[in-house]
Amino acid sequence: MNKIYAIGDIQGCAPSLKSLVKKLPKESKMIFLGDLVNRGPSSLSALRQLKSLQEQGRAECILGNHDLHLLAIDAGLRKTKGLDTVDAILRAPDRAELIHWLRHRPMALSNGKIITVHAGILPQWDLQQTIECAQEVEKALRKKTYVDFLASMYDNTPNKWSNTLKGSERLRVITNALTRLRFCTPMGQMEFESKEGLEKGPKGYIPWFKVPKRKTQDTLVYFGHWSTLGLMRQDNVIGLDTGCVWGGKLTAMEIPNSGKDSKKLEIIQVAGYDHPLRM
Repeated sequence: MNKIYAIGDIQGCAPSLKSLVKKLPKESKMIFLGDLVNRGPSSLSALRQLKSLQEQGRAECILGNHDLHLLAIDAGLRKTKGLDTVDAILRAPDRAELIHWLRHRPMALSNGKIITVHAGILPQWDLQQTIECAQEVEKALRKKTYVDFLASMYDNTPNKWSNTLKGSERLRVITNALTRLRFCTPMGQMEFESKEGLEKGPKGYIPWFKVPKRKTQDTLVYFGHWSTLGLMRQDNVIGLDTGCVWGGKLTAMEIPNSGKDSKKLEIIQVAGYDHPLRM
């Protein structure tokens, strides 16, 4: 059986992506954990590489907050900010093709025992509900009216899940959880400002994967998004954003065939981008 690797945030670091793919076994497959573009030096090249890998059947790419930011800029809903590096995509002759491809990427992937997401999973969601919620956002992004979804996507409220949520508020909570979540209360109220390590959350908030009786605690979860954690393995969760864009590394980690066989998994790393503002 060919190996499958989960790979942390690329953020437009195309040289690191190319180096990593070369180091992986030739027949292996890859799941990229979101934030495919932005902040790094070569977002256009990275996006083209990833699209090619996906179309070859070698990879799939989950959407992260920076990828959604690109979609919103492309749609004319947001403007680029100081550290953004997506202008080359917006000027590219294949811009429309790349954006169409990006809109059709998943928000989460699972084989029934393992799940990969960009940021986090709310404590009230079990594996099945997580996938179903992800699919709701995927459906909205793939509609001809997807700009309506993007226009209502940016807000921090509601900041807590309820099964009674409907419409744009429901989609917003799902999107924020899957692409922005780091800290929440034990009841699942999300907080979006804190970006530091595990012990640095606001009073009353804990890392989402530390919530007692979290409904996915028996599922092996791979995630990215949280670069200050570095490579993290604990409590059936694996964090793979190792700060490639900030002078860290780009990390790939093998996904096991069965849910909890995670002790001797292969880890492959390459050097990241020597960012002028490196942390």
